[in-house]
Amino acid sequence: MKKILTLIAAVSLVSLSALTAIAENKGPEEIKIPASMGDITFNHAKHQASITDCTTCHHAGVEAGACKSCHGEKPEAPKAKKVFHQLCKDCHEKESGPTKCKACHVK
Repeated sequence: MKKILTLIAAVSLVSLSALTAIAENKGPEEIKIPASMGDITFNHAKHQASITDCTTCHHAGVEAGACKSCHGEKPEAPKAKKVFHQLCKDCHEKESGPTKCKACHVK
């Protein structure tokens, strides 16, 4: 019985450590998004500081960075450009962020 309790405690500790490490990894600080109007340098860390719920921008259960694996590939999913523009511009209008094209797109 003592061995089983020790094993359970060890497994719990390892699991907790793994979950803590995953929770701390919030992705890269900066993301470069190639676009025909000019690449977008997205300050991920700055946005995370003001948006604490990742599902505000990311689908629940979908790995970050996988947007174009569906958007632009699967016919039932709207194109990535449309989703990014709608999500980003709507938030920027609400939060007084930049809304002009060249504020985000830089050639």
